[in-house]
Order: sequence, then structure tokens, then C-alpha cells
Amino acid sequence: MGDRFNTIAGWVLAGCIAALGLSIVSGMIFKQERPEKMGYPIEGVAEGGEGAAAAAEPIAVRLAKADAAKGADVFKQCMACHTINQGGANGIGPNLYATLGEGVAEGKGGFPFSDPLKAVGGKWDFDKMDAWLTSPRKFANGTKMTFAGISDPQARANVILYLNTQGSNLPLPAAPAAAAAPAGADANATAPADNATAENATAK
Repeated sequence: MGDRFNTIAGWVLAGCIAALGLSIVSGMIFKQERPEKMGYPIEGVAEGGEGAAAAAEPIAVRLAKADAAKGADVFKQCMACHTINQGGANGIGPNLYATLGEGVAEGKGGFPFSDPLKAVGGKWDFDKMDAWLTSPRKFANGTKMTFAGISDPQARANVILYLNTQGSNLPLPAAPAAAAAPAGADANATAPADNATAENATAK
């Protein structure tokens, strides 16, 4: 009886030792490390977070080539919360008629703007509107606006131009002039022509 018990105990101990050995070996082979970034990418969402976008041209440059009709098409996604006709009622968001040039978070028939937006101050100019439409939450952290923003810089310019045609009609900012060529480049460009003229005169 004792020999049989010892045999069974020996086999159980051997099995435990074998299982432990396999566990150690498999852990060495299939070692898992914490990834540098948790989670996984989702197609269509910028890696830098909400409102992340590539560097854009200045708003003055984009407005110069903007299309108000295209802006009107993009604005259709805003009409669930906003009206834009003169005298239109406020909804989830304020009526947006003649917004450009008005004070930020002011007027609009007593619409209850959030305190973070009120704190921005100043007037709605083209730069402020561009920043707001890029990411409302970054522009005024804590705003009640739930719209994520428009990531396409030219689409934003199209919307801003459309907004400007709806009762604001502010003069568009002048696009910055192209960088002037270095003076040395002009001199080098004219030098061959001058040399050729001199050679022709000598030949005559």
C-alpha cells in the first residue's frame, strides 16, 4: 500500500514539475511587453486627438480661393442646431445671421452662451472663426458646443466665406504677398544677359 502511494505521489510531483517547467519556457518564448501606445488606431480619426490637423495656409490665403456655394453645402450639417436667416430663431445653438464682426458670445436674442466662450472676448473675426471651426473645445475649453470641428482647412474657409455673405459682409483680409526673390538672384539672372550684350558689341 505504501509503495503504491509513493508511486502515485511521485507521478503527481513529476507532473507538477513538468507543468511548471513548460510554463517557464513558454513565458520566455512568448514574452509579452507593454506596448508604447495603448489601444488601437481607428480609421478616419486623427492620431493627435480631436481637431488635430496638418498645418494650414493662413486664412487670408484660403479665403481668397474660397467658394461660398461649397461653404453653404458644408453648413448644411450645422442646420440641425443653427438657423442663419435674418431674424431666425435660436435653437440648440444661436442664430448665426451677421455673426462675423459681432462680439463673441454676445447678443443673439439672449442665447445662453457658456462661460468659457464668454471669456474669449473680442469680436468674431476671420482668424477666431477659423480657430473655432477647427475645434470648438480647444478654442473655448468647456464650451457646450459638441461639434467636433472641420478638419479640412479649405472647407473651413468655404464655410467662413458663406457665413460672411449672410449679413456680415466684412472686407476680406489681403492675402500675404509672395516672398520676394533674393537680390543676389536678380543680379545673377541679369549678369548673363549683360555679358552677352557686351560680347555682341565687341564682335561688331
